[in-house]
Amino acid sequence: MNTAHDFTLRLQELLGRERVAQADFLVALAAFDRRRLWLDLGYGSLFDFLRRELGLSMASAFFRMRAAGLIQRFPEVVEPLRDGRLCLTSVAELAKVLTEDNKGEVLPRFFLLSKREAKAVSAALRPDEAPPRRDVVTTVRVPVEAPRLELAAPEGPAAGRVETGLSLAVVRPDEPASRCSPRTSAPPSSTPPVPPPVTIEPLTAELNRVHVTVSRRFLQKLEAAQAALSHSHPDAGMEEILEAGLDLLLARDAKRKGLVKKPRPEPRPSSDPGYVPAHVRRAVWERDGGKCQWPLASGGVCGSTRRVELDHVDPRALGGQATVERCRLLCDVHNDFAAREVYGDEWMDQFTRDPRAGRRGDGRGRRAAAPPDAAAVAPA
Repeated sequence: MNTAHDFTLRLQELLGRERVAQADFLVALAAFDRRRLWLDLGYGSLFDFLRRELGLSMASAFFRMRAAGLIQRFPEVVEPLRDGRLCLTSVAELAKVLTEDNKGEVLPRFFLLSKREAKAVSAALRPDEAPPRRDVVTTVRVPVEAPRLELAAPEGPAAGRVETGLSLAVVRPDEPASRCSPRTSAPPSSTPPVPPPVTIEPLTAELNRVHVTVSRRFLQKLEAAQAALSHSHPDAGMEEILEAGLDLLLARDAKRKGLVKKPRPEPRPSSDPGYVPAHVRRAVWERDGGKCQWPLASGGVCGSTRRVELDHVDPRALGGQATVERCRLLCDVHNDFAAREVYGDEWMDQFTRDPRAGRRGDGRGRRAAAPPDAAAVAPA
């Protein structure tokens, strides 16, 4: 196994075995649960058996228990589990909405979905009929010597109820402990934990609940934005204010790409060899859909929408022209990789780090940074 192709074939073989083994385990677990054999071993439930006898974590036991229960009701899910179209986390959401009447239509909608995507489909199929709307700001106290960000749970009547809108947990290290949530009064730690990610909980096909931890500085800016928009948006809530800000960011990004409704007339040709006319930039972004066009060995393209850049198919340092036909969009990793194919690693290491070494480049250099003897390293 010396080539990427050889490794890929081996990994595909091992992944196929893993999927088959997992499906076989779940089928056996379903039969075990159907006969309630865990009771013969002294356990009070299948979950207890999985936790104590097989040593699974709570999450692993829960997902396998739900999958085993679904297999007992709908054997049709076994094959999608066996070939990888269904995963354990999506099965847990599928179990909430799958019925005998809708299984032919609903089951395929969960194929190849992530946990979050499966939650969105589940919420669309079984939405909350009257989801409440409100903005929540919760103070979270953390030790001064070990500042950290945490998500705060709702208390009182709202506990256990999913809310729409935005919920912000604000870090205030100097607040007295009496004003803090009991869940955040953990003893000080010498190592600050990693801040939690933003959590998004789908409620219906259109509504989602977002919970994100923010700083006091963020709240000050939010209040200033509400004051600034008090004339045009007098009753705006947190969602409207943030959406207005997002609209401005997206409009600025569209302008940078030339994706404007009324483009200006093209100016005279620029003397800058690196200049890309606005109409070319606009046409390339529209044609490529804002996605990286690097071809994959298995077919298709990379398709990433992160850190996407305009790339000259023929490097401009070697005389490449900024035309629609000879430009494309590439993510920063593939843009750097393309430059290395032309100029070599030794030259490009001055500007970026080799993506094959597992390190992300710093965004400088790219394909415009041609070595003095560029013609010598140009591909044949």
